[in-house]
Amino acid sequence: MELSWSTFLLEIINFLVLIWILKHFLYKPVLAVIAKRQEGVEKTLGEAKALHDDADKLKQQYEARLEHWQQERQQARDALNRELDTERSQKLSALRNTLEQEREKVRVAESRRQADAQRKVEESALAQGARFAGKLLTQVACPETEKRLVELTINELEQLPPERLAAFFTHNGASSDIITVVSAYPLAELQRQQLQQVLSHNGWTATLQFQQDPTLLAGLHITMGAWVLAANLRDELRGFSELTHHEQ
Repeated sequence: MELSWSTFLLEIINFLVLIWILKHFLYKPVLAVIAKRQEGVEKTLGEAKALHDDADKLKQQYEARLEHWQQERQQARDALNRELDTERSQKLSALRNTLEQEREKVRVAESRRQADAQRKVEESALAQGARFAGKLLTQVACPETEKRLVELTINELEQLPPERLAAFFTHNGASSDIITVVSAYPLAELQRQQLQQVLSHNGWTATLQFQQDPTLLAGLHITMGAWVLAANLRDELRGFSELTHHEQ
């Protein structure tokens, strides 16, 4: 085979033309398509990465929100427990106060009941004592008893201070001219003289009026102006009965 330089040159030219044709009409469009596809892939990858980042952000937000919600739930549970404890304490305190008040009411009621029972017992004892004393004094009432009471009365009057005895003879600044002496039995002359002597004041002698009242049982009832000296069994029994009534 004979080598022809013209043919070789033409082949080189054909090859270069082919390369140029391929470069301009085939390689560039292919590169453009590849670049476009690569750009689309990168865009898709970027969007996917953005979506992945958004998903991570949403996940972090969700986890943070979930943690915050759990904290809020725990705080709400703690607050509820505190409120329940406070209310329980208040209810227990109110219940204790109510029970204490009820116990106090029961104690007061029981104390009153015992006091009433004791008072009734004392009233019964005082009433029985008054009846017994009345019967006893009625039985022992006699001239001898009255004589003893008159002697005691005279002794008491003799021991009174002068200013106290002076007060017996005056009432609102006016002197008492008459002294009434009432006895259950007739007084002996000596007893009348002793009473006249002891009831004299600073040389002044009052007029004694002697009377008799069997209801006195025994003893004296002396009236000096506004003053009354009761030294007899009847008035003593009456005072005892009034004391019993007052206790009731």
